[in-house]
Amino acid sequence: MRIIDPKTGKRVDGLGVADAKRLKEVDPVYGKAEKEAELEEFSPMDPPEAYDDKASALAKQEPLTHEFLTSLVKEHEELVEVIKEFEKALSDFQESHYVFSSEINQSFNRFFQFFDDHISPHNRKEERYLFPVLHDALIRSGEHGPGENPQTAVDLMEDDHVKFIQLAALTFNMLGLGTRLPDGRSKAMTFDLAYHNGKELAEMLRLHIFREDNTLFPLAQKYLSPEEFRSIVEQINRSHG
Repeated sequence: MRIIDPKTGKRVDGLGVADAKRLKEVDPVYGKAEKEAELEEFSPMDPPEAYDDKASALAKQEPLTHEFLTSLVKEHEELVEVIKEFEKALSDFQESHYVFSSEINQSFNRFFQFFDDHISPHNRKEERYLFPVLHDALIRSGEHGPGENPQTAVDLMEDDHVKFIQLAALTFNMLGLGTRLPDGRSKAMTFDLAYHNGKELAEMLRLHIFREDNTLFPLAQKYLSPEEFRSIVEQINRSHG
């Protein structure tokens, strides 16, 4: 996931122009960064600066206090550790010229199992219970883009969820396909594709976590009422009851 330099309009890492425009319209962190560019030239949506203290300070949001939101942040913290292990395994895989060791294989298996058991359920919980309510609240409060069907920060997060599934499936399938190819050159090309898609997935996951923790969840705390939070928690409890 990459951005456009707000001064030059040029593509910095790989995000399309339309996506960059949409991000500018609906992502409060991006907007604040551009407005304060005269103070220091960096965008909190551009890794690795996205994860330092200065980038977080740009959001100027109150600390999260609602138990539901802090529970989501805690799940993110667990995911960050899994991403680190996955990225290390990817790097080791590439450095070994795409030779599987037992450690690499186990790390890949743990990541994809975690994706199925934790990341996907976490995303579904947000999509079913938080996102619809928050989207409506952001529309009411004016925190949205222009047009007849205005977009909010929620739309960006939902788009990310879809991309995660696509990239995870592609990476997993390429790794499996590569092991079955007899031709060495084709095998190496397939594993190289899996490596790059895996790295992109890890980068997107980390950026997504940053956006939710520092932008979306503070917006939820600001605009959702205690009754709305209570309804969300009750629905979740009933679905797991």
